[in-house]
Amino acid sequence: MEDFFNRLFHLQPSLLDSVTHDVVHLVAAVLILAVGWWISNRVAQLSEHMLARSHADPTLAPMLAGIVAWAVRVIAIVAALSEVGIATASVLAALGAAGLAIGLALQGTLQNIAAGIMLLFLRPFRAGDVIEGSGAAAGIVREVGLFTTRIERGDGNAVFVPNSQIWSNPVINYSSGGTQRVDVTIDLARREQVDPAIGELKKMVANEPRVLAGTTLAPAIVVDSYPDDGGVRLRMSVWVRDPDAAFAIDDLREHAGEALANAGIAVKGEEKAREREDADAALAH
Repeated sequence: MEDFFNRLFHLQPSLLDSVTHDVVHLVAAVLILAVGWWISNRVAQLSEHMLARSHADPTLAPMLAGIVAWAVRVIAIVAALSEVGIATASVLAALGAAGLAIGLALQGTLQNIAAGIMLLFLRPFRAGDVIEGSGAAAGIVREVGLFTTRIERGDGNAVFVPNSQIWSNPVINYSSGGTQRVDVTIDLARREQVDPAIGELKKMVANEPRVLAGTTLAPAIVVDSYPDDGGVRLRMSVWVRDPDAAFAIDDLREHAGEALANAGIAVKGEEKAREREDADAALAH
């Protein structure tokens, strides 16, 4: 028993040194991961800002930022594993084998990534273009991500379509034909007149020569908001040709005001002006 305790006390200093050494390397590995993750986020943000200042296609920013961020994170993970004494060569070999197995299991996901890269490089459409196809919901392209493309439909709802569906199916790009969507807001004075106002505006828009029609490019007239001071705000979203976009907004707003006035529907600004005229007339009498 005495010999056992002598051996234990003899090994104690070396045991403490070994534990201290392992703890220091473990803490260093955790710091490398934390700093690497922070750097990856910062680099991704800087990449997005640089692309925004360079006036590049907005669809490039999220995908390139994601690729750069994960490249930095992989480097940080490999460095952290090396710090704790794990041979990175064997880790990379294991990751390669695991990657092959995961790739076979996630073929659809990898197809989305490959399709997203092809969409960014070949540019069949850009952010803001109006597209429609068997693999894509009809609407405005807002973002092409690593896995999905975000499309805003005519009713304002967002649809996330897998990139592989868009890439493997025919897509019609209406914006390549020179069309734009313009939005016009109209403030009604009375909320109970919403339905009649929408009906009158639909009739007015149907007779506008500049406004395009069709399933995808159909005009939309919806309630935009209910202001706190009363009334209701309507939004007209219509499609016009590029040369007509500069004049369509003013014409639509003027014609909408005339159509509502003829139908006896009060617009907020006109109602206030009418009240001031009536007050001035009463004071004059």
